[in-house]
Amino acid sequence: MGWIETEAGGYTVALDGTDVLCRNAAGRQLKQVPPKLRDDVAVVRLRQLAEWLERHERECGEQADTWLVRSLPVPVALLARVWPDAAWQSALRDLVVAPVGADGGADMSRAGFLRDADGEKGAGIVDLDGDSVRLECESVLIPHPVLLEDLDDLREFAVELGVEQKVEQLFREVWRRPAETSGTEWKAYADGRFQQLRHATARAVSLGYRVRGGQALCPLVEDGRALEAAYWLGADYPDAEALTGSLEWRGRDGRRLPLDEVGPVAWSEGERMAALVYAGRVAVDDEDALR
Repeated sequence: MGWIETEAGGYTVALDGTDVLCRNAAGRQLKQVPPKLRDDVAVVRLRQLAEWLERHERECGEQADTWLVRSLPVPVALLARVWPDAAWQSALRDLVVAPVGADGGADMSRAGFLRDADGEKGAGIVDLDGDSVRLECESVLIPHPVLLEDLDDLREFAVELGVEQKVEQLFREVWRRPAETSGTEWKAYADGRFQQLRHATARAVSLGYRVRGGQALCPLVEDGRALEAAYWLGADYPDAEALTGSLEWRGRDGRRLPLDEVGPVAWSEGERMAALVYAGRVAVDDEDALR
């Protein structure tokens, strides 16, 4: 971005990423913007632009994460439309994608790391053999890592390629449903003690989850069906001590699902939410545990 004249004679400012730079009349770049320029029109506008760029980059990452978590097919035409945007490209580049066929199924054998998206040429990937190819398809799937076979091998290959994913996919921790489960409640993360309920709810919100009715909530989609994972935090006064409860999954109608009916993505993301919140509990030392 070019240098912009300020109202204060001789000073010019510019935006480098999200940092506002300043030069004096001699053309020397200063370590910081002088206090007297804090309210200068050009400086204020650049800072507002920097804030917008930071927010835009965050929103692009959140949207890409939503596509991944919900395993939603994404039109290649849409990817091509947003690809020239640096924030979108940063969020999407090197995500593993797979072509979606006419039947709506993804061909995981043709998956690869996204490197380009063009309205005419299609999606450009580096396939799992290390070759650069184009996918001839209208949509691609950004698969959740729990759906990827040979995940460990993919992670090793990504390291060899120098892949750095801005959106957690390959190195996202996954949880798999045990072979034998029963009932509608998963209690692996129950009895996590927080000194105050507000600590638990604040942790859930800081991790990006909604809190309603005493529960941390994670909206999900599994095989096109809307679901919700809910983890009990407590419904007492915000400053009261809280013990976490069970994790459950519900359908759109609010009906609790039997654990053996919860799909792999919904299970992994629901347990991920509970594990992240539970990790903030008050640690119990051995002496307290024996009392």
